Amino acid sequence: MKKEDIKFFYELRVRYAEVDSQGIVFNAHYLTYFDTAITEYMRNLDYDYRTMISDKGLDFHLVKSTVEYLKPIGFDELIEIGVTANKIGRSSLTWTLMIFRKASTECLAKGEIVWVCSKVGTNKSHLLPENLVYVISAYENS
Repeated sequence: MKKEDIKFFYELRVRYAEVDSQGIVFNAHYLTYFDTAITEYMRNLDYDYRTMISDKGLDFHLVKSTVEYLKPIGFDELIEIGVTANKIGRSSLTWTLMIFRKASTECLAKGEIVWVCSKVGTNKSHLLPENLVYVISAYENS
C-alpha cells in the first residue's frame, strides 16, 4: 500500500514525552498513535462510538496489533498517520496504518490493528453494527 491509496490522515507533532534518550519515539507510543488515528477516522465519519456502547451494548476487543518500525521518528517532527479499514468481516475490522513525515511519501512505520465486535460483558463475538459497516464501506469506496 502507498500513501496515495489512503484517504484519511491524522496529523500530529511528536512531543518530548514520547521520545527516548536517543531522541526517537519510544516504541510503545506507535500503538497510541494508531489508536488516536483510528478514533479520529471514526470522528471524521461522524460515527458515535460511545452510542454504540451505550445504546447497543457493543464494544470492540483488540485481538491483534503489529508495528513495523521502518525509519526513526524524532522529537518535534510533524507526522501524518494514515488509516484504512482494510478488511470488514462479519464481526471484525482490520485496520491498516502507515506513518509518514508531513508532506513526504516515505513510510516510517506501518502496522495492523484487528478489532472484534462483542456484546459488552460476554467476551463473545457479535456481528458488526450495520450502520458502521455502511459508513466505513461508503467512505472507503467513494
